[in-house]
Amino acid sequence: MKKPTPPGNSQGLSRRTFLGGAAAASTLAALDVQAQPSPSNAARAPAPAAGSFELEEATVSELQAAMQSGRHTAHGLAERYLARIQELDRQGDTPLKSVIELNPDALAIATALDEERKAKGPRGPLHGIPVLIKDNIGTADKMQTTAGSLALVGAVPSRDAFVVERLRAAGAVILGKTNLSEWANFRSTHSSSGWSGRGGQCRNPYALDRTPSGSSSGSGAATAANFCAVSVGTETDGSIVSPSAASSLVGLKPTLGLVSRSGIIPLSHSQDTAGPMTRTVADAAALLGVLAGIDPADAVTASSKGHAHADYTRFLDPNGLKGARIGVPRERFFGYHPATDALITQALELMKAQGATIVDEAHIPNASKLDEPEMEVLLYEFKADLEAYLAGLGDRTRLKTLADLIRFNEEHRDTELPWFGQELFLQAQEKGPLTDKKYLKALAACRKLSREQGIDAVMAKHKLDALVAPTQAPAGFIDLVNGDHWLGSSSSPAAVAGYPSITVPAGYVAGLPVGVSFIGRAWSEPVLLRLAFAYEQASKHRRAPGFAPTADLRQVAKV
Repeated sequence: MKKPTPPGNSQGLSRRTFLGGAAAASTLAALDVQAQPSPSNAARAPAPAAGSFELEEATVSELQAAMQSGRHTAHGLAERYLARIQELDRQGDTPLKSVIELNPDALAIATALDEERKAKGPRGPLHGIPVLIKDNIGTADKMQTTAGSLALVGAVPSRDAFVVERLRAAGAVILGKTNLSEWANFRSTHSSSGWSGRGGQCRNPYALDRTPSGSSSGSGAATAANFCAVSVGTETDGSIVSPSAASSLVGLKPTLGLVSRSGIIPLSHSQDTAGPMTRTVADAAALLGVLAGIDPADAVTASSKGHAHADYTRFLDPNGLKGARIGVPRERFFGYHPATDALITQALELMKAQGATIVDEAHIPNASKLDEPEMEVLLYEFKADLEAYLAGLGDRTRLKTLADLIRFNEEHRDTELPWFGQELFLQAQEKGPLTDKKYLKALAACRKLSREQGIDAVMAKHKLDALVAPTQAPAGFIDLVNGDHWLGSSSSPAAVAGYPSITVPAGYVAGLPVGVSFIGRAWSEPVLLRLAFAYEQASKHRRAPGFAPTADLRQVAKV
């Protein structure tokens, strides 16, 4: 999920922050946009006709009200979303390719939930709500669970992932699986985010020649395009908040341990988590209440006892910024894209107008020291955790080791390695067991530098409720030849610490979304949701995508 720091990059920016972008506030930014070539003629082909959609931008509460009144049914909602996926995701010269597989039982499940509603009433806020989940989240049904790789086709898990069990118990209708950056974007140092051997190249619905960002690329693009009500992504470092920002969504990365990882194809047990990707903060809060829970199969979730809430919507307050202390970590997390900085400056001014105290220059200590130990930890844990997952599949796969996957990719170069390689796989393969002193030293450094000497230190020093920074720059071009072009992001401190963060739409540059991130201490989801909701209600930046062939450079000077 992270690339090594490119030579000459003094900021040491992280793996999935691969975004180039349009600019607006300065000549430098404008030149940056205009200088980038289009990746192909196909990317400039006519956009699909979006047309009008009855359920466009519908929220969970609105859909529940429609089902309760009888105006809609769960079957009808699922049918409409499935038809839209077929129309806009799979057809035309530039299909979005955000959905990797549809659930053949979705309509039958929806029908059963309609009957249950009539007989007993709804189970809760997600009863009958159509949901998409990322293709590394296990389902023991007629769908595949592959992390986008052809290597795992046919290796169906013996049980649902815990979060899937929670969704089904809540009455959600799982429409299908979303495309992703293969192996959670931890295969190559030159990957194109949103590409997988099984799903092809996912596109950004705001500009079809732009990256959807990764690794929860399909979840981001599909939710933004109104292919579902809400979706579930996963993150190790940036893979929820990055694609959410790129598609003008709310993306919430929970505290490590709030949401179970059992049944999810792993990258790193010290950083992995699943989380909501939605169009509103209220929907993220509703979904988080369903996903959170203690799972005996994932020991880290025991730490959430006393911290988890069944209903996070009760923390939403339109006046939630009043009296809040917001820190601004300008060092390292600003300055890589002037137009993005301009939008976040506007966001901070709005927060101040809503009653927040803005504490400028609230730098996160040691943020620049995280990249090297984080990568060391990820390489070790990826090999160990993935091989444990493969062992758990039993005789459903003959591939048992990372070496087996490396060999599979070499034997299927035409479909798995046509554009970029598997450098990270090869680096991980060289690592030893999790008892190695080098691993233990790197893990200890990550925890100390990101927690007590990082986020905790700056928040205690300034008595902060949250830190606020740009999530990342606007989306760069899809480039299958050279890989992602990226500038910067703010995801790493919270990711390495295992602390929560939430991104909210902050505006647009040349029609490309920009997000603002709220970052907090462990178990501070209620505080972050309150702040994010208040900002969202005051700003109202979210707008549906138009499936444009490319970014509108006429808007470059209109930040």
